[in-house]
Amino acid sequence: MNELLEKLSNARGVAGHEGEVRAILREELAPFVEELSVDSMGNLIARKGGSDAARQHRVMLAAHMDEVGGMVMRANSDGTVKFRSVGGLDPRILPGKRVTIGPQAVPGVILRAPHAARSGRRVMPISELLIDTGGAGGIEPGDMITFESGYEQYGRLLKGKAFDDRVGCYILAELLKSEFPSELVGVFTVQEEIGLRGAGVAAYTVQPDVAVALEGTVADDLPKQNDVSPTTELGKGPAISVMDRSAHADRRLVRILTETASDHDIPWQFKQPGVGGTDVGSIHLARAGVPAVAVAVPCRYIHTPAALMDPEDVKNTIQLMSKALSGPLGQPLGAEWSDA
Repeated sequence: MNELLEKLSNARGVAGHEGEVRAILREELAPFVEELSVDSMGNLIARKGGSDAARQHRVMLAAHMDEVGGMVMRANSDGTVKFRSVGGLDPRILPGKRVTIGPQAVPGVILRAPHAARSGRRVMPISELLIDTGGAGGIEPGDMITFESGYEQYGRLLKGKAFDDRVGCYILAELLKSEFPSELVGVFTVQEEIGLRGAGVAAYTVQPDVAVALEGTVADDLPKQNDVSPTTELGKGPAISVMDRSAHADRRLVRILTETASDHDIPWQFKQPGVGGTDVGSIHLARAGVPAVAVAVPCRYIHTPAALMDPEDVKNTIQLMSKALSGPLGQPLGAEWSDA
């Protein structure tokens, strides 16, 4: 779809190790923004001014740079590595997966520990898995572990290991290349997968009037044994969140986005309430509070080496955000909360 999206998906960056992703974004955005800075947490903050008449309205767009993965706990003398998860990993998908370890990207394969294999349990907890490196050296406790999986096209879909949330980073970068009437602050956040940590610090500093988190989210839209509604579906446009485990979305912003989509014939969907969490969870609590909402691209097999997404959903998310920022999202909310 785009060289930048491929670079971002292939880059390695679990929580606390986002430097490779940050470097790609700094180089990409330098010609398009007025200011680029990195705060004490490692968040990359990009600022654009907007017209003089609207400078009092500041919009923060956030997308997190980190991906799920692992961390080395111990390198054993037999060439295996003990590890723990960083972010939400399902242990059922891990055995047999290829990974890369540390700054030298040492290759390895996840396997069950011998004593665990004899136990007869069908699903091994991560505490009973090891990584076989074939005896490679140079691995230290604290080294990051990422899936070995490249960006590819699968039919009409795209496959990548880290669309959560490199697709959000890509969308934010593309938006920062355009001009909008309000002051726009793009924040590429750190450590979302381990507690929404970077976003809260950034929101405290930026002091936005409104905020939108741009995400990749769960698309569980394949047939199920039970009749359960999917969280989101591929090909049906950006997913607008009304509530998840981290926050309730500001209903005024939800209305702005849904009405903008309808006015411009952009397909969209609601994300099933109560599922997942985003940087909105910490952004909306900053200082005196920030009206915030999340907009996400649906991704099948999220948090695995092979997430799939529809490029049309990516294009429609960019279009929705562009129209909203050029219109009502780029203006002060105005009306106070009503009890009606």
